[in-house]
Amino acid sequence: MTTNSFGAKDTLAVGDKSYEIYRLDKVDGSKTLPFSLKVLLECLLRTEDGANITEDHINALGQWDENAEPDTEIQFTPARVIMQDFTGVPCVVDLATMREAVGSLGGDAKKINPLAPAELVIDHSVIIDVAGRPDAFEKNVEIEYGRNRERYQFLRWGQTAFDDFKVVPPGTGIVHQVNIEHLARGVMVRDDVAYPDSCVGTDSHTTMVNGLGVLGWGVGGIEAEAAMLGQPVSMLIPRVVGFKLTGEIPSGATATDVVLTITQMLREHGVVGKFVEFYGEGVASVPLANRATIGNMSPEFGSTCAIFPIDDVTLDYYRLTGRSDEQVALVEAYAKEQGLWHDASVEPRFSERLELDLSTVVPSIAGPKRPQDRIVLTDAKQQFGLDIKNYGVEGNFREVEVTPAEGAPYGLKDGAVVIASITSCTNTSNPSVMMAAALLAKNAVEKGLTVPPWVKTSLAPGSQVVTGYYDKAGMWPYLEKLGFYLVGYGCTTCIGNSGPLADEISAAVQENDLTVVSVLSGNRNFEGRINPDVKMNYLASPPLVIAYALAGTMNFDFDSDPLGTDQAGNDVFLKDIWPAPEDVESTIAASMDRDMFLKDYADVFAGDERWQSLPTPEGDIFEWDDESTYVRKPPYFEGMAKTPSPVEDIKGARVLAKLGDSVTTDHISPAGSIKADSPAGKYLQEHGIERKDFNSYGSRRGNHEVMVRGTFANIRLRNQLLDDVEGGFTRDFTHGGEQTTIYDAAQNYAEAGIPLVVLAGKEYGTGSSRDWAAKGTRLLGVKAAIAESFERIHRSNLIGMGVLPLQFPAGQNVESLGLDGTETFDIEGITALNEGTKVPKTVHVTATKADGAGTVEFDAVVRIDTPGEADYFRNDGILQYVLRSLVG
Repeated sequence: MTTNSFGAKDTLAVGDKSYEIYRLDKVDGSKTLPFSLKVLLECLLRTEDGANITEDHINALGQWDENAEPDTEIQFTPARVIMQDFTGVPCVVDLATMREAVGSLGGDAKKINPLAPAELVIDHSVIIDVAGRPDAFEKNVEIEYGRNRERYQFLRWGQTAFDDFKVVPPGTGIVHQVNIEHLARGVMVRDDVAYPDSCVGTDSHTTMVNGLGVLGWGVGGIEAEAAMLGQPVSMLIPRVVGFKLTGEIPSGATATDVVLTITQMLREHGVVGKFVEFYGEGVASVPLANRATIGNMSPEFGSTCAIFPIDDVTLDYYRLTGRSDEQVALVEAYAKEQGLWHDASVEPRFSERLELDLSTVVPSIAGPKRPQDRIVLTDAKQQFGLDIKNYGVEGNFREVEVTPAEGAPYGLKDGAVVIASITSCTNTSNPSVMMAAALLAKNAVEKGLTVPPWVKTSLAPGSQVVTGYYDKAGMWPYLEKLGFYLVGYGCTTCIGNSGPLADEISAAVQENDLTVVSVLSGNRNFEGRINPDVKMNYLASPPLVIAYALAGTMNFDFDSDPLGTDQAGNDVFLKDIWPAPEDVESTIAASMDRDMFLKDYADVFAGDERWQSLPTPEGDIFEWDDESTYVRKPPYFEGMAKTPSPVEDIKGARVLAKLGDSVTTDHISPAGSIKADSPAGKYLQEHGIERKDFNSYGSRRGNHEVMVRGTFANIRLRNQLLDDVEGGFTRDFTHGGEQTTIYDAAQNYAEAGIPLVVLAGKEYGTGSSRDWAAKGTRLLGVKAAIAESFERIHRSNLIGMGVLPLQFPAGQNVESLGLDGTETFDIEGITALNEGTKVPKTVHVTATKADGAGTVEFDAVVRIDTPGEADYFRNDGILQYVLRSLVG
């Protein structure tokens, strides 16, 4: 119930239906707010309770000072929660565990239920084990079900045990594409109240739905669970960056090139923690698929969201994708009534402004290890020659002979493209780039071009609709001729599920330490992410993925180097096979229609025969299997009392890891394949799992025993406690500072009762919203992370797990303070959190040198930014806070 102190409650008639709405124009200043803040304002009006959300909060948003630094906390209640299976399984594991914990604290287990609609799409588990052949899709799905049977049975239990929780089965599509094509409502209706659709998701690329005018962003699984249980997301009213678009994309450039350009611009500008909103006359000419592509890359430029307002383009997309006439009419009427309809003549108040003339965009790629490192395609060969030197390749590229199981021997060189993958939500949702890739393949085949034998080619669309329009346009034969067979509907390569390289290629790379390359149409290319054999990774548009597959090497200039020769012996260059934009558009128009969407989404939650035949456990409480290596009951609530213990200062802590700048959640959180000699690999072998059945860390996220052993275990992590060592290793000061794995050292510290800290540089925790980056940190015994700066999601996730995020004083860092990581740390002043609701601005840190030769002292900034976060920290975590609230 709302206190409705602004008298905003009203009705809106659409057709023969009437809805309750909360009028934004009742709040002074609302007319010139950015679109995104209007959505937040409506939420506050609707959920105003006089305690957590007050008149003052609503006025603060209405009279938002666009030039001020954020300092007003508000509580945002998203309309729904969306998850994928990697991050969703631990959410359901935790909910199942909370059901038991509520019972043991004397509460009602059935109270643990999603209070907001929650939908989970299984899309992260398919691995490209089989590629380049007609049965690739069937084989990969078969292997996927074999590997993930326990997890899928568990999710099917969740689908039946919890109310308002739906699962989209495997082999359907990528979560974000299913979201924009089917799950997004535009306007929600519950109990006859109409309000803007909004969501938080357990994947950072949840922002893709921003292209539809739906406010949403990625949160950690920890925050998502809280949102499902009715807890609002605590946030500061953000700064909003207005991004003006003018002009149109030129021939030869693609939506991917636009997005890489915007990513570079916004990373350079600095938008971490800010909203980005697109406006201006040029917005109307940006197709919905391109808007979604841009929104998708929001985590890559670091903003919380990257949103487009609602307009006719939005409505056309809803119609195309099979939404009902009633729903489209509601979206239009509601948006126009509430001032949420895009009006190019009204320029909202923005904190900062940028502008891009789309006609200036040129073909680009990004790499070799960060999405913001854009390279203009014409400079790519020259830049590659410079970048490969950082991987130990000086002078001539080396070549080794490879003898495949079938076919003739060939030479494999440094710089060879060994993976060319059209994959990920960013681009496979966009018909313009997907059809451009198919037409480029057609032109290449007709010219007689082929792909070299060392390139592992794959195509993993974001939904079955892509297959439908490829079928109708007759494109599959050309794609398949170049090896781009359908391998699955899922994230695959972008999340490290690229699958193994051929044995002989992998052996040649490892034995000769070759520097080989992947090219993918994804959004992530961090080190060690794509494939353990591949050092350099490049993001490119789908047609450029095929172009690089044909080239077979990154050491290639498309302007001057031919891709091959035609039947008459003439050189063929990229410009000879690049499709004309009008051909792309006319092919799409002739091969894509509303009926495809209606057919593919008619029974989207039902699943195929494999899914329906899975034996499913029953009952409100899950029966844990002690033998399971996929789904285990986590220890977060063991020994938990009804009231929290007082917060304590940290005494005698040791450094588990000393890390540099831009350490990502990929470096921290377990991801990719599990090595046999790693702590996680040894654990699985001890439990009777053969190496071939290890599966990936992502698939085992429901087992904390595997995940804690894989935390900080990335093969490219550099822990500066050690010299020139890569991987999950540290010095163990309980054993004289000897080198050991981070997990084993943490176990020894725990046994000795020694708390741990992590030291880090700038932008600690950039990347995906990985809850295990925080959960694993906590389970290793880390009490505090001291960094120069934090990425938004990781900082809040640490608090959600009871780990204290601290920042070095402005202008100071590990080096300037003379810390080498061998010190013992005392952190005093944390206990101030026990006194009332105030959060101390700083705490005092004393680092005592190992040899007793003096101390380093400084006041670290406490990065608990809101009262809500302080409550979570006092309770030792967000889930404990929610549990106590429900029982209380």
